Amino acid sequence: MSELIDGVLRGDRNSVSKAISILENQDSRSTELLRAIYPHTGRAFIIGVTGPPGTGKSTLVDQIVKAYRSRGMKVAVLAIDPTSPLSGGAILGDRIRMLEHALDSQVYIRSMAARGEEGGLARAARNAIRVLDASGNDIVIVETVGIGQAEVEIVKVADIVLVVLMPELGDEIQAHKAGMMEIGDIFVVNKADLPGSDLVLYNLGAVLSTKNDENFGWKQTALKVSGKTGLGLGELMNTLDQFRSKYVERLKESKMKQRVSEEILETVSQDIAKQLTRRVQSDPLFDDIIKRVLSKSLDPETASQILIRKISSKGALRKPRREKQEVKIEGDAT
Repeated sequence: MSELIDGVLRGDRNSVSKAISILENQDSRSTELLRAIYPHTGRAFIIGVTGPPGTGKSTLVDQIVKAYRSRGMKVAVLAIDPTSPLSGGAILGDRIRMLEHALDSQVYIRSMAARGEEGGLARAARNAIRVLDASGNDIVIVETVGIGQAEVEIVKVADIVLVVLMPELGDEIQAHKAGMMEIGDIFVVNKADLPGSDLVLYNLGAVLSTKNDENFGWKQTALKVSGKTGLGLGELMNTLDQFRSKYVERLKESKMKQRVSEEILETVSQDIAKQLTRRVQSDPLFDDIIKRVLSKSLDPETASQILIRKISSKGALRKPRREKQEVKIEGDAT
């Protein structure tokens, strides 16, 4: 493991890939790996890119990568893809679209399965970002699958969030409906070479002008870009630079405190839920209750409450004697 950790910190691509796989597979070595690399994190600028499907997020990410590489910066892209229904792994669509960067040793691209978690972000993805950070990347771009309201989860892992929209979506304010108006730092009207981009930009500006609050001191902004032609890319890069400068100077401490707090609470909740699930499933009382629900002598809601009370009161599930169980269940059902 020490050799792998050293490889990650040196930026060795094979070591980085292996480390992310360990985290993705929830390998027993994950804890040791994270403990070793965590002190080396915090240098990379993490850009979240989200938005509805079909808005050209991957094309835009490709342009952003090129822009940062032209400055000599080391860039990593973590594409959160839909989960394969057969293997549970990522479909790798974004890797296919960015093959031209494959020979660039200063660009690392990795697809990761959403695994059905809220927001399309697997718990492993958050730690994969730490690996990419610790391995010396200046920029880490996280692109989400973009499937709806749950994409607001991207705000929990990114320093800045780009919400990508486009003309002809049928509803220019759908970002507001999806809750993205609350999390976006920069709203990008992509495919600006198409008719209607000015109207989308105007409508976004009208919505943002009514908002007096600032997100950690940053006033939300909207601009037009064409990932295909490069139109407006310079303005976008300048805006990213402005945010990064302001973020490093004023925002990072407060935003990091909120992010770490939320992550710890989520992780604790997830781990406790997994432990309780294992305990419930392994206890004989669980099988007995399943039989009673199937026989219609007990409803699922009451059954759940019985198990919850057992866990809460005694810290463990115990199967009571048959005659007492009958009385207890009847009492719980009333």
